[in-house]
Amino acid sequence: MPNTLNRRNFSLLTAATGLGAYLLPLAGFSPRRSEPVAGKRVGIIGLDTSHSIAFTKELNSPTPNPDWAGYRVVAAYPKGSNDIESSVKRIPGYIEEVKKMGVEITDSLESLLGKVDVVLLETNDGRLHREQALKVFATGKRVFIDKPIAASLTDAIAIFEAAKKKGLTTFSASSLRYIKGLQGLDKSQVVGADTFSPAVLEKTHPDLFWYGVHGVETLYTVMGPGCQSVVRVHTPDTDVVVGTWSDGRVGTFRGTRTGKHEYGGTVYTKNGNVTLGPYGGYNPLLKDIIQYFETGETPVKPEETLEIFAFMEAADESKRRGGAAVTLESVMKKAQKAL
Repeated sequence: MPNTLNRRNFSLLTAATGLGAYLLPLAGFSPRRSEPVAGKRVGIIGLDTSHSIAFTKELNSPTPNPDWAGYRVVAAYPKGSNDIESSVKRIPGYIEEVKKMGVEITDSLESLLGKVDVVLLETNDGRLHREQALKVFATGKRVFIDKPIAASLTDAIAIFEAAKKKGLTTFSASSLRYIKGLQGLDKSQVVGADTFSPAVLEKTHPDLFWYGVHGVETLYTVMGPGCQSVVRVHTPDTDVVVGTWSDGRVGTFRGTRTGKHEYGGTVYTKNGNVTLGPYGGYNPLLKDIIQYFETGETPVKPEETLEIFAFMEAADESKRRGGAAVTLESVMKKAQKAL
């Protein structure tokens, strides 16, 4: 008789003796990962950003974080930007990466929506988000829209209005909203803040929408909404935007295009100053996304996201006017008229 057991007899023996849980790993077995239950199937739109890979690695991990509540990425529609080179060239490689993690690649957005319960809209090109989001809203599914929510303030307004008409919620956020230093901060004590982040420009998007949004969102996470006007100083390498809030507080954002790319800032409070940073990764944002998928409750309200984009649009207008002060109310009215 051979001195080793074949796989079938080994399985029968361990099942009969109750030793399977202890001996299976020793025999080279690995437990089969269960399929996601109904309501937990995640679909990704856009494989032209590293965010898609980061989220899939977390959700489809062999040992997923309990915070992910059983959600898994099951399908992806890879189509992203048509003409942003940094996005287009990523897609073939990212397709192969997610396929290795058990993700099915679909040939249309409509096909994707028929296979999933919730959606991560990850397309890097904000110009496509309005059309894509409306298709998701038509199915009644919950969708997180990654930054930038749109490539124009008008489109951002249209997205939230369309969701509201369907009785749906959606949200958008930068992972910099969760930068270290904010935990436990008493925002009622904040008297001002300075934040900084890279602000690489992309010709297809308003200046700060493409990357400066990270640092602007950090500023808003600290200061909250209520900015009335902004003034922008622009050079080829740097942008500085100074915002004045309705209660007299001042918040500034510095966007950089040279030197080492870092994220951070300083919060000024009645009790002393707080340093922001370093950046802590995607998981805190992903946790809020999962909570939104579960409950429909959004961690960031539409009004705040729209003000963030009005802040950046007003900064663009200030640049066009040579650094003059521009109110957020004026750019919001202009964007609403363009709907």
